[in-house]
Amino acid sequence: MIKVLHPGFYTTIQDLGRTNYQHFGVPKSGVMDQRAAKIANALVGNNENEAVLEITMSGPKLEFQTEAIIAITGANLNPKLNSKEILNNRLLKVSESDILSFGNLVSGFRCYLAVSGGLQTRIVLGSKSMYSGITQYDIIKKNDFFSTVKSDISNEKQFSGLKVNDSYLKSSTLEVLKGLEFDSLTTIQKEKLLSKTFKVSKDNNRMAYQLEEHIENNLKPIITSPVIPGTVQLTPSGKIIILMRDCQTTGGYPRILQLTTSAINVLAQKFTGNTISFKLKD
Repeated sequence: MIKVLHPGFYTTIQDLGRTNYQHFGVPKSGVMDQRAAKIANALVGNNENEAVLEITMSGPKLEFQTEAIIAITGANLNPKLNSKEILNNRLLKVSESDILSFGNLVSGFRCYLAVSGGLQTRIVLGSKSMYSGITQYDIIKKNDFFSTVKSDISNEKQFSGLKVNDSYLKSSTLEVLKGLEFDSLTTIQKEKLLSKTFKVSKDNNRMAYQLEEHIENNLKPIITSPVIPGTVQLTPSGKIIILMRDCQTTGGYPRILQLTTSAINVLAQKFTGNTISFKLKD
């Protein structure tokens, strides 16, 4: 059992999301950075789709009320166990009454906490992912309790780790494919889109990231059509919107680019003021 002493800035429970419900208007949701979440689950021996805590910018304070095996991956939020600094990408044994907390953001934006056996929370429409209107709550709250499976591990293994290449946390390049309306752009628009550096605006969240710089838009509106996480839309005003894991299932703005899965992982680790650029995949 884990007790939430403090929820942090924006902490949710996520797995790899919901499938086969988009035609009902249900977003896929799921972890923003799939790479980090899968590594966390791999470290503790879970299935890659097991639910984890997605921790954004400022971490929670958690009390473990039973022994557990944990791993933290993704952004470096200066994690501490009983006020002692611990490292990401390592397998750690926690004991009853241990306190896990987080400090200042060092790199990235979102980190992931996996617990061996997973978080035993309710499955709704095939997923444990929190989403407003689908699950009872959309973020964790103070004094919440999460059931866990008691784990057993030998002492000599408790500090084992995994060599992880986290260079993507510092990457600013988003690998993209041509969107369905890409060829409707002019040559000049395409050149600007693929050569400019863009800045993440303050309007960024699990639903979408908006960019500060605009691209002149003279495209005709499209009939409302399917969109997916990673779809890059161009609004009539020239604003660029990149849809993320909690995005709607349809949209009426031209779909000019499509982020690859790895690019979504990169963008998930960005926040206000960070810069990105698009690179067309060969």
